[in-house]
Amino acid sequence: MKFAGVNYLAIALAGIAAWLTGALYYGLLGKAWLEAAGRSREDIRRSRGTPAFYLPFVLAAVANLIMAGVLAGIMGHLGPGRITLQNGVVSAVLVWLGFVVTTMTVNNAFGGRKAMLTAIDSGHWLAALVVAGAVIGIMGV
Repeated sequence: MKFAGVNYLAIALAGIAAWLTGALYYGLLGKAWLEAAGRSREDIRRSRGTPAFYLPFVLAAVANLIMAGVLAGIMGHLGPGRITLQNGVVSAVLVWLGFVVTTMTVNNAFGGRKAMLTAIDSGHWLAALVVAGAVIGIMGV
């Protein structure tokens, strides 16, 4: 399913896979994240059923789709025949290292947030990008 040189199916599947990776990741590290963020399970329970509860999930889905699209665009510059699983993973790690973890670190440092919050959240984005890069690497752009 290619249109104008872009594999929209690969981007959609990469975005969905990255979002699901985040769900699994935070499912495993939810308690540690709550502590690092200074929140409690009760905070989450109180907001359940309100737009404020669902909005972050929607934003995460949109962000993952955008990131997958941008990652596919970056990988497309590798040239024909260069879109591989390995290049997808390497590209994802470089994007994470150069843009994601650096900006998160600065923002969280100025925000006075715990280093553990940065570590947990940046680990999520590393996993999400690697999964997206792998999907795009396998399916092509």
